[in-house]
Amino acid sequence: QNCFVCGQSGAAITCRERGCHRSFHLPCAVEGECVTQYFRHYRSFCWEHRPEQNVEATPEEGTTCLLCLQTVEHRTSYGTMVCPACRHAWFHRRCIQGQAVCAGIFCFLCPLCRDRKTFQTEMDTLGIRIPLR
Repeated sequence: QNCFVCGQSGAAITCRERGCHRSFHLPCAVEGECVTQYFRHYRSFCWEHRPEQNVEATPEEGTTCLLCLQTVEHRTSYGTMVCPACRHAWFHRRCIQGQAVCAGIFCFLCPLCRDRKTFQTEMDTLGIRIPLR
């Protein structure tokens, strides 16, 4: 299989969506804006079929990521996420992924409202890997 992101052969991951034949390498997933879910059944999705946030929220002008303090996009996207519980905590995908790896499943929660259950469920669905420790 050829990777649809880099074009090289050896792509072992195929989009889970029925009828989609896009394949990619795991390291190419971020560049191709693919989502890999690390819970229950290991599933991966290409950029076209990936799950997206259904939260009705728009950041105000100049809103910054709570973790790196850099500005976020003007809407939710692959790279910009919002807490589904409070809808006020905005962050970059790479920042919240780093937070998840450092915190682990027992300490990973929204940095603003401290919600754990709704927050972790949404982050799992959106492909944020949350290790046990």
